[in-house]
Parts: sequence; C-alpha cells; structure tokens
Amino acid sequence: MAGHLLAKGYALRVHNRTPSKCDALIQAGAQWADSPAEAADNADVAFGMVGFPSEVEEVFLGERGFLAAHNPPRIVVDMATSPPNLSVRIAERAMARNVSALDAPVSGGDVGARNAALSIMVGGEAASFELVRPLFELMGKTVVYQGAAGAGQVCKMVNQILIANSMVGACEALLAAKASGLDPHRMLESIAGGAAGSWTLSNLVPRMLKDDWKPGFFTSYLAKDLRIAAEQAKALGMHLPGLELSHALYQRMDALGHGRLGTQALLKVWHELHPKHP
Repeated sequence: MAGHLLAKGYALRVHNRTPSKCDALIQAGAQWADSPAEAADNADVAFGMVGFPSEVEEVFLGERGFLAAHNPPRIVVDMATSPPNLSVRIAERAMARNVSALDAPVSGGDVGARNAALSIMVGGEAASFELVRPLFELMGKTVVYQGAAGAGQVCKMVNQILIANSMVGACEALLAAKASGLDPHRMLESIAGGAAGSWTLSNLVPRMLKDDWKPGFFTSYLAKDLRIAAEQAKALGMHLPGLELSHALYQRMDALGHGRLGTQALLKVWHELHPKHP
C-alpha cells in the first residue's frame, strides 16, 4: 500500500517494528523513521496499519505515536480493523491537537493490497475524507465514505461477519462434496460462476484444494475482528447466531496454534472434528 503511494511520487517516511520489511521501500526512495512519531512529524497524512487494538493505541496515542509528534500531521488515518469506540477516542484526542482523524479499514487481502484493488471504508470528517481520497484511490478500487468517526469500522465489522460466515459455508460445502464422491475441482467449476459465487469461492477455496494455508490475512486477525463484531452486536442487543458460530470456530483455530495461517485454514477444524473426511 505504501509502495503505491511512493510509485506516484509522494514523499514517504516509513516505520515498521521489523525494519527489514521497509527495505524495498527505502531502496525505492522512502526515508526511514525510528518511530511512528518521527514518521508523522510535520507530515500531511500519517497512515497506520497494524494488527491489534493495543497496537493501534500505541501507534496513534502512545508516547512515540503519531499524535506525540512535535509537529503533528494534518490528518491521521487508521487502516487497521479497530473497535469503533477506539476510532472515536482517537478522533477526540486528535482534535485536541488540531489534527483530523479518519478510520479507514480495508478489505481485499494480500491480493487487493498488491493490485491496488482494496475496498476502503472510511469514517471521520467528510472534509478530511475528500482531502485524502486521492491517496485512498491509489490503494483501492472501492473507496466509500460511511459517516462520522467509527463508521468505517462498523462497516468493516459487517464485512468480517460476511467473510467469516461465507468461509464456514465454503468448508461445509467442500467437505460435503468430497464425502459424496464429487471431484471438488469440477464442483468448484460449476458453482463458482453461479448464484453461490463469492470472493471466497474464487480466491480461497482453490487454495484449500492445494493445501495452501499461506496467509493473505492471518487467522488470529480474523478471530480478533470477530471478537470486536461480537462485542458490538452485544452492545446493540443483537443475537447473531452465524457470527457466534464463526467467532467460536476462529477462536478455536487460534487456540490450536493456527493463528499465523490464512483464514482458509478454517478447514483444519473440520479435519480435526471429522478425521474420516479429509
């Protein structure tokens, strides 16, 4: 995502907890920063993309975070998946430093990031969204303003419920096909282009069929996202059985030590529960 901005001539300062992950960007012209605060100092826009809410707090609100910069950026953008109330808190803290904040979680996985084809869901001040929109459009194909601070994260919550529930359905369909004697590749050829077609069927089920569990998105991250969704649903007084099931299954995946595998590795839970149907 940073590479797409750099390729269009934007000046970047970059920071990562694993400095080697920035090597290619630095070779392409980006500058290294020793902390998020240094990266954000006197910048127009500071983008953060990390895994867990505690890390979002550190990057945005911590002692060496974006808002601790000597000359804070005009706009800070959280592109991780965070609780909506954390996005509101970041926006309030940012306002105290005369900074605008956007929450802009994404969907599309590793493929979408590499191909600048992400879907970006944005909450925060509408005027700030319009200022940052040209940068979002270098990273994604679908960029939609959802509303006030936290609205982007609520939209991502809905996205993750759909993704997780569709993965449950894909696992069950694949196992049913195999147990009934169907060639799973032929089965996929028939259904992927019909009414049952989905991003999961087209992109992740082929990985399942090759026992390819490499992550486009870590299982541990989806387990975290579903926990956020479950907490939000509870706060709204909603009972969502599909979410509750997928949350439990992905928590089990994480507990089994598969948190660093891709979300398609949910199939491993079924293999464990039904060893006669590999």
